[in-house]
Amino acid sequence: MLFNSIEFIFLFLPICMALFFYAARRWGNEAAIITLIISSLFFYGWWDPKYLLLLIASIIFNYQIGRRLGKNADKKLLIFGVSANLTLIAYYKYAGFIMFNLNTILAVDWDIGNIILPLAISFFTFQQIAYLVDSYKGITREYSFTHYTLFVSFFPQLIAGPIVHHKEMLPQFSSKESYTLNLNHIKIGLSIFAIGLFKKTVLADGIAVYASPVFAAADSGIAIDFFSAWGGSLAYTFQLYFDFSGYSDMAIGLARMFGIILPLNFYSPYKAANISEFWRRWHMTLSQFLRDYIYIALGGNRKGKARRYFNLGATMLLGGLWHGAGWNFVIWGGLHGMYLIINHSWQATIKHTKSTIYQTKTYNFIAWLITFIAVLIGWVFFRATTLDGALNILNGMLGFNGVSIPNAILARIGSIGVALQTLGVTPSNGGAVFVNTWLWNIFLLLITVLLPNIQDIFYKVNGSLNKINIATKNSFWPFYATLSSIKWSESKLWAIASGISLALGLLTLSQVIEFLYFQF
Repeated sequence: MLFNSIEFIFLFLPICMALFFYAARRWGNEAAIITLIISSLFFYGWWDPKYLLLLIASIIFNYQIGRRLGKNADKKLLIFGVSANLTLIAYYKYAGFIMFNLNTILAVDWDIGNIILPLAISFFTFQQIAYLVDSYKGITREYSFTHYTLFVSFFPQLIAGPIVHHKEMLPQFSSKESYTLNLNHIKIGLSIFAIGLFKKTVLADGIAVYASPVFAAADSGIAIDFFSAWGGSLAYTFQLYFDFSGYSDMAIGLARMFGIILPLNFYSPYKAANISEFWRRWHMTLSQFLRDYIYIALGGNRKGKARRYFNLGATMLLGGLWHGAGWNFVIWGGLHGMYLIINHSWQATIKHTKSTIYQTKTYNFIAWLITFIAVLIGWVFFRATTLDGALNILNGMLGFNGVSIPNAILARIGSIGVALQTLGVTPSNGGAVFVNTWLWNIFLLLITVLLPNIQDIFYKVNGSLNKINIATKNSFWPFYATLSSIKWSESKLWAIASGISLALGLLTLSQVIEFLYFQF
């Protein structure tokens, strides 16, 4: 079941909320928790009921291992628990990839059948691995099985995050306030949900039609020219941004309606002026998991510069593999590892300089532009289904596949069009697609870099568990300071704005499209 579906918005959500608050008032908090667990399991089972047993088995297994680790910090038991979880992911997510490569290397034809990836397996498994490690360290305390089950299965964050931490969520499930219907929570949650729905159905799905054909053509071997390559890559860059941002907002909004505040998972990453800042803003809970449970476990920055850079690269390679079983994801992770190493080296170089150039708006803009282009190049590998397709796109972006401009545009610019053709620009068809692609890209770029995000808009009413609020950092953008001052309030204006966002989101539900991060 998708957040952006009619059955979820008009059936599942209102029925679930009504049952939850009725059970809390009639029979108490534990009854409400059980009601919400059943609802969340129903939500998960809607996709494929047989994998519901896998989720339940994973919850029972990890709860029992965690309890034992909390009483006795047995390292062997921890290794067993973590290994069992990783084996589960390895089978469902990587067995086919491993077998494909073995067949290629050994020139054999082994077949393990078609393995369907269970929905959200990476998210709920990583969440529980963190719980096991913290149980071993003595960070956790004894929790009831129902509270733990809700911690893992809570439907707003179950499918695509955020990857929540037990110390953030379980105390909220124990709070009496979470089981009392609060109209303020409903207003805030519904406003956030409406904005997220608009981002997904109007913006992300709206520009997707200008990204998918370009990558499909590139993967099929068709040479992609300069403007098509840049237009398609930018379109996917913004599609993924608003798709994931929209989901993250909707998850936060849904949880808030139940009185639960989730951690922030997305904080305007395309405003980042370096790649380290990008990863502090993109999929924040995954970044924190990779930092806390892989990078630091490998030694972090405690064993010298060379080891630190190795740890960075290894962590990002694993992060790439987490996103998918394919060499393009490995390359994407490796690219970001390289980006991080270069960035850390550069920051160390300028750290002690006395020059003020690094505080200027011009420097910040150039740093932002380099970061944005680096991220965009990475997304080419992330999106293309083949390595040849990704290289095809990159060749096009470099101009190696030629430059084409629609006939209609060349004709309208007169002598300039003639001059361009003498320089090698070729005329083509598809003027409407060309114009729409670039209008969408420019429009979404302005939204991305100028408008405040959910965290900034709802900061005063605790939109998330995070306390960050750096809205004015990228002040080199015109009007940014003014626009960043937009804050949510309990007013008619915000009620109208939220209503319009919700209405526009609902009007575009004729063709329901999955969230991109569901495949991970």
